[in-house]
Amino acid sequence: MNYHLAAVAQNVKASAVREILKLTQGDSIISFAGGLPAEELFPKEALRQAFDRVFQQGNRALQYGLTEGYTPLREAIAARMIQKGMPVSAHEILLTTGSQQAIDLLARVLIEPGDVILVEDPTYLAALQIFRYHSAIVEPVQTDDDGMDLATLEQKILDLQPKFIYVTPTFANPTGRVWSVERRQELVALCRRHDVLIVEDDPYGEIKFEPDMLYPSIFSLDAQDGGATVVYTSTFSKTVVPALRIGWAMGHAAMISAMTRAKQAADLHSSSLDQQALYELLTHFDLDLHIVAIRAEYKKRMLLMNDLLTQKQWNSVRWNKPAGGMFLWLTLPEGVVAEDLLSVAVKEGVAFVPGAEFYSGVPMKNTLRLNFSHSSPHALEAGVERFARSLGRYLNESDRHLLSPQWQ
Repeated sequence: MNYHLAAVAQNVKASAVREILKLTQGDSIISFAGGLPAEELFPKEALRQAFDRVFQQGNRALQYGLTEGYTPLREAIAARMIQKGMPVSAHEILLTTGSQQAIDLLARVLIEPGDVILVEDPTYLAALQIFRYHSAIVEPVQTDDDGMDLATLEQKILDLQPKFIYVTPTFANPTGRVWSVERRQELVALCRRHDVLIVEDDPYGEIKFEPDMLYPSIFSLDAQDGGATVVYTSTFSKTVVPALRIGWAMGHAAMISAMTRAKQAADLHSSSLDQQALYELLTHFDLDLHIVAIRAEYKKRMLLMNDLLTQKQWNSVRWNKPAGGMFLWLTLPEGVVAEDLLSVAVKEGVAFVPGAEFYSGVPMKNTLRLNFSHSSPHALEAGVERFARSLGRYLNESDRHLLSPQWQ
């Protein structure tokens, strides 16, 4: 049969990360590609007990639930957010199937074909997919280590009249970048002045390697003055387990109501069974202590990967040393194409994500993302060694005149 797909369905590409993960199934490949937490740190026993408590409540626990999500869980999330300086009530929270659905619901209720969305460059690949699927024009904004360049941003606001600005200010995927407090405050002031919505995506904010460092959410800075300029999204995928697929959006009640109606049309509600189990987990399990353990282990793995790369003494390879999150962002010598390097790397038994897919503007093809959270220390050592061999093979097989002098 000839399926007449909508134009948008024909034109949107599959996720590069998802496609790469297909190549890395099995034990022969060490994958630094996915944004995966470490399975051995999952609170498996506590989660099993949480589900047991739900089933002990009888058949009613297995019934349909509210589109907004399980009320006690929304109340528990609201309490956690208030502790973090984000005043919010349960009716201003919508539970979603991962934070990615929250972004999609926002796109459904806000984007008309041809609307402009402003983003950091590079930015989260799945968000780019969502915006493009809804026929938005995604416009990059020049970004430095402190966040978006606000002079450039303001000019683009004046010129393009964007529908909203999408940012991941704390341990961004893919760069690991953290916005300065000053830049966060200035963004709120700028967007208030021009009446532009900010969508703050914060899946990694809990995974900070220096516990005393404070990274106030943009939502909290806006809320200090009673504003409604920010819609905030986050997830339990990085702090509990990804398989629950529980995220949330929070913001002004009018926005949450619109997103709730869109969710009714999409899937009625996310898994009520999983939401009840998560509520039981939060009630009987010390999640904050668990997060402390995750932070400590991921910091060790980040430092190990950083040290292993440093030992290679590559003069023309640069990378960040993140203060949290799950990723190192590498910039290779001019002339290296990370997508071509990946083909060599898979043959050597290691995988990563080429950086070009994360750009909405002109891509830097010599960039790539490495995940350090999922691999054991032994796998990190073996994987970095395989990556080094891959880079050596690639450079030997490439036109050497394209490369910087350090590789000649």
